[in-house]
Amino acid sequence: MKELINREVSWLHFNERVLQEAMDEKNPIIERLRFLGIFSNNRDEFFRVRVATIKRLIQFENEEKHKRKEKPSKVLNEILSIVEDQEVKFTATFGNIINDLKKHDIYLLNEHQLDEEQGDFVQKYFYNEVRPLLFPIMLKNLAQPDSLRDNSIYLAAVLSSSKGEKDEDYALIMVPDTISRFVRLPSKNGRKYLMFLDDVLRFCMFELFGWMGYDSFKAYTIKFTRDAELDIDHDVSKSFMELMSESIKRRKQGSPVRFVYDKKMPEILHRRLLKKLKITKTDNIRGGGRYHNFKDFMSFPNVGEKNLVYQKSVPLKHRDISQNTSIIETVKKKDILLHYPYQSFQYIVDLLREASLDPKVRAIKMTFYRAARNSNVINALINAARNGKNVTVFLEIQARFDEKANIYWSRKLKEEGVKIIKTLPGFKVHSKLLLIRRKESGKNSYYANISTGNFNESTAKVYADDSLLTAHQGIANEVNMLFHLFESPYNPPKFKHLMVAPYYMRNSFNKLLNTEIRNARAGKEAWAILKLNNLVDVKITNKISAAAKAGVKIDIICRGICVLKPEPDGGEQNIRIISIVDKFLEHSRIFVFANEGKPKYYLSSADWMVRNFDHRFECAAPVYDAGLQSEIMEMLIIQINDNQKARLLNSDNNNEYVTKGSSEAVRSQTEIYKLFSRG
Repeated sequence: MKELINREVSWLHFNERVLQEAMDEKNPIIERLRFLGIFSNNRDEFFRVRVATIKRLIQFENEEKHKRKEKPSKVLNEILSIVEDQEVKFTATFGNIINDLKKHDIYLLNEHQLDEEQGDFVQKYFYNEVRPLLFPIMLKNLAQPDSLRDNSIYLAAVLSSSKGEKDEDYALIMVPDTISRFVRLPSKNGRKYLMFLDDVLRFCMFELFGWMGYDSFKAYTIKFTRDAELDIDHDVSKSFMELMSESIKRRKQGSPVRFVYDKKMPEILHRRLLKKLKITKTDNIRGGGRYHNFKDFMSFPNVGEKNLVYQKSVPLKHRDISQNTSIIETVKKKDILLHYPYQSFQYIVDLLREASLDPKVRAIKMTFYRAARNSNVINALINAARNGKNVTVFLEIQARFDEKANIYWSRKLKEEGVKIIKTLPGFKVHSKLLLIRRKESGKNSYYANISTGNFNESTAKVYADDSLLTAHQGIANEVNMLFHLFESPYNPPKFKHLMVAPYYMRNSFNKLLNTEIRNARAGKEAWAILKLNNLVDVKITNKISAAAKAGVKIDIICRGICVLKPEPDGGEQNIRIISIVDKFLEHSRIFVFANEGKPKYYLSSADWMVRNFDHRFECAAPVYDAGLQSEIMEMLIIQINDNQKARLLNSDNNNEYVTKGSSEAVRSQTEIYKLFSRG
């Protein structure tokens, strides 16, 4: 077995690609700030899930060290070293962006930089908008440290009297997250001013604590991150929904895995906080700067000229779907591929609306993994149920960090008469499926939508996904079989068209790669293009290496984790791996195999990971239409030729940009938008 890159380390390399976008001065400056926010948010989730898991493994390291090639403690040390290095780059990038903002007359002020007029504005804002949201806790009175909010920021305040009339005391104040972190102050002479909400609180400390006899205040930011993995009880007397609900509540009391604080904090306050919050030396404790929770920069306001943000791309019309015509009848004539966000997700909502009113439609079935907060898709399903259609939904309540929302939607749909397929403990339904059953000439006809991404109108604006609409009865009937399988998973049928996990998918892809290996050895055309988010599964990774060594040319477009490290000296020069990070989040999974001159095309919701192959219900659907195959290939070639936002992962995973050389500049997301704008 070849040596692979550790998956956590590879993930950190991916997040550095996000940081590179913040560092890239060719990007609009406010978008660079937002990339800092994405980087920070990604890292928080990484600590809540992956680092938390590694810390659990460390507890059993002595017992299991003979079973593991990598010691968890060694992996954790490598992670912390990389994180520290990235933090240096992050801090420098933030400082550079702040200086660049000033060149555009945009200033971030702190509480010491306000003039009298600005001070009056901030005090009024504090009284009207902020003060009602504040509920300080005296540190000495904090009885339940797990009552403090995970992943929120608090000000640890030192309260004192300049006359020495009161003993020094300490308080905790949560910075509200229900209003913007950035307060816009009145503009002056063409200059625009903003202020952190944290600094608004610092400026107005007297309004909170002055009545207690204090008149001198200092405040330092703290933030801690908890273990977010769910420990699910197995009480057989409770439903799985009840068990999940209780587990979500326990997540709020998860053990701390990271504690960051303003390193200028007095040592006495630091010691008291650690003691009160029950944070030990085994937790990752890091002194940092004045501000934390940079994830809030994802919502940095649009200020200044239009060129400081990405210009909005208007979703394009699909050439085959005419306004005020039946989408179902259109799909009946030919397969259609939708490409988000280049084209509008509204087509799916319109399809559901049409199905809810169509007298020939008898039933609608749908899977959900992550629904939008105010989901028009779910509202359309409710409307269909109210119109007398039989509506069935599988809503995955085990979707990490969306469990609470999905439990809510599950109950809401059930109240409206929608049939809810029960969650399967130990397995997640990750496939993105929509099925419409229609009575035509006395027979059932099926229409299917198989998507690479969630049925979520919010994420469809920023996630680049592909969605197949088909009336191919072989495919659509097998989608129906898959819905039956969700309810009775222990006797899987044979599928002719779909690749289905956790039963056949890994073997199916292995067979396709084996075909390419045989063809390469026979001197025939042999290649594969694999586009996915994560490549982690060891068995299939070794198969890819074997195929390359046999002479199969393989292009991999992998946005996130890639544990494969090709070794040119080992005969793997036939593998080229790139990662594209740009304005939209590359999210689609597309797999193409040469197949001796008759290429096979597949769209899927599944990455090549153990969890997708073995612990999730996933689906890969073939694309049979020759025109759509050409469309997919044109998109993939554009991405393979990207020399603006693509990074090479072939050598030491050092995220080097693909250089333009003598060829013309190709920024794939821009070129794909142009491709579909031509109709």
